[in-house]
Amino acid sequence: MYKLIAAVATAAMLSGCAGMVANVDGLEGKPPTLTPRGATWQDLKALPRPSGKILAAVYDFRDQTGQYRPAPASTFSTAVTQGAAAMLTGALADSGWFTPLERVGLQNLLTERRIIRAEQERFNQPDNLPSLRSASVLLEGGIIAYESNVRTGGLGAEYFGIGASGQYQVDQVTINLRAVEISSGEVLANVTTTKTIYSKEIRAGVFRFIDFRRLLEAEAGLTTNEPVQMAVMSAIESAVIHLIAEGVQDRLWNLADGVPMEKTVLADYLNESVPMM
Repeated sequence: MYKLIAAVATAAMLSGCAGMVANVDGLEGKPPTLTPRGATWQDLKALPRPSGKILAAVYDFRDQTGQYRPAPASTFSTAVTQGAAAMLTGALADSGWFTPLERVGLQNLLTERRIIRAEQERFNQPDNLPSLRSASVLLEGGIIAYESNVRTGGLGAEYFGIGASGQYQVDQVTINLRAVEISSGEVLANVTTTKTIYSKEIRAGVFRFIDFRRLLEAEAGLTTNEPVQMAVMSAIESAVIHLIAEGVQDRLWNLADGVPMEKTVLADYLNESVPMM
């Protein structure tokens, strides 16, 4: 009777595990959704209005870390996203302080303008295509560091073949963003932001003999990894807010009339203390 009960319990547990693995929380078959945004994006959208928008150019925002994903995951894929320039352009537009000008795909834009002018000449139409707008500031920088295993730890216990354990890992990504005045080449403002990336794993299992020839072994686990691209996006958004706050403080650009800086999100970011290692 004891063996029968153990066999039934094991079968039920295995079928339950199979069902969980096959369809975790009903995630299969869900349609695409908009990318979730964090608290920094909410702060970005809550920024006070400027006295006037700044024309900004972003040519590139490269991965300067040289880091690749650890084996055996991949030895050829980079550890961080290569689309940081698109993230920065989106953050500038969402802030309401900048008007981003297309520079990453500038060659494609110029090609289309030449096509338009060729079509106008073909039909003897006047050349009424306006000239491209020039930027006031150039935004430079990139992803300058990605550190793995900044902090790791774990805890576990086992008694009579039954045990559980948990472990975590903290990585970190660092962003540099600077605003350059195009007319003089002077660096107007420079900020560096860091975002941690948290991963954790929880495991539980049982390993024991039911009788001399019967072994019961079962294991379950759950791993949660914070997406690296979300951390990069959050760090870029934070860098944009800090850049705006420092610019207002140094009178490089101004708030709209009648808006006190002390009662805005910018004051909170300016009051942030630099953490000590």
